[in-house]
Amino acid sequence: MHPTDALRGTRSKALEGKRIALGITGSIAAVECFELARELIRHGAQVHAVLSEDAAKLVTPWAMEFATGNPVIEVIDGMVQHVSMLGDTEGKADLLLIAPSTANTISKIACGIDDTPVTTMATTAIGSHTPVIVAPAMHLAMYQNPFVKRNLEALTSAGVELVGPRIEGKKAKVAENDEIVARVIRRIGRRDLVGRKVLVIGGSSEEPIDEMRVITNRGTGATGVQLALAAFHRGAEVELWMGRCQVPIPGFLGAKRFATVADLLRLVKAEKEHDIVIVPAALGDYAPQASKGKILSGRKDLDLTLLPLPKVLEALRPKAKVLVGFKAEHGLEEKELVARAKRKLDSVPLEMVVANDLRSVGLDITRALIVTPKRETVRFEGRKSELADRVLDQVLQLKG
Repeated sequence: MHPTDALRGTRSKALEGKRIALGITGSIAAVECFELARELIRHGAQVHAVLSEDAAKLVTPWAMEFATGNPVIEVIDGMVQHVSMLGDTEGKADLLLIAPSTANTISKIACGIDDTPVTTMATTAIGSHTPVIVAPAMHLAMYQNPFVKRNLEALTSAGVELVGPRIEGKKAKVAENDEIVARVIRRIGRRDLVGRKVLVIGGSSEEPIDEMRVITNRGTGATGVQLALAAFHRGAEVELWMGRCQVPIPGFLGAKRFATVADLLRLVKAEKEHDIVIVPAALGDYAPQASKGKILSGRKDLDLTLLPLPKVLEALRPKAKVLVGFKAEHGLEEKELVARAKRKLDSVPLEMVVANDLRSVGLDITRALIVTPKRETVRFEGRKSELADRVLDQVLQLKG
């Protein structure tokens, strides 16, 4: 048993049964490939590293064989590895991922030159209509060279997908591993939300008491991030609106931020219709009349008058073909939790409600009840990433 076997699928099953040829070229960013390969494996993939001669000076073949659990391709020989891996053959790889890709490799691929194992793999993959993803990495001046730009456009026109680069100072750095992996999953994963517009609203609202203090709800924003990621992985056009949160938001999701319920309602008013809207956000039901400046400390007591806030779900209803709400409670038995979820299902109305008791919610693990339009209750316990996929599975079972 190779050590990679213990890693495979530990993060998700999104790439289970998929074979990925990982082309590595002579950029210093090649040192990131060990962890990139391992992250692909954690999502279930089989990874086969292909090294150019220059890449082998930066990352040893033995290291990548250990990282992937598979023999490394350093030369194309009588075994015609490019054909068996990416040609019109049964059992070929599902994707060629070149990360990092130098300006030299990009230009050779665009011109049909295949004088390294990586460029030969690319020529074969493009010719056999195998998906190809390229993650450029180079100095900014090279990236801005008009001939390199033209060659990048040529790759795009041939169906090659580009990820990154990240522009930092005078460098066009390779995309972060989490973005590369997300784009791989999106390209060869389930793809059952392609063509659907999905809006996820997560995090907590916060209503000002004065210019310094706020009233808010408990919530990490983790479920919102996982729902947006799951929809992205499955091919949807995703928007994420996020309030106060305690988890990082992947930069490639491009989140819009809000603070108060009023901020959120302004976003809703400006928004067009979405196919699916999911709202795990912990939004306030009441807000104080905010004081100007800062209320002086040291007082013996302070009275606040809380006024009811508008219901965001009601404002969203006309703009969502499918609207999914969340119902968070504390200290309820399951029967009462389900009853309250069903009342919420009817009141807006909603297509689905996800209910949970905050005693059973952690940063990553949660328990939830999914109440469907037929008033059926689906019980769930596991990671929030798994809950996100379960919710989307249930949404796709809805008619229309």
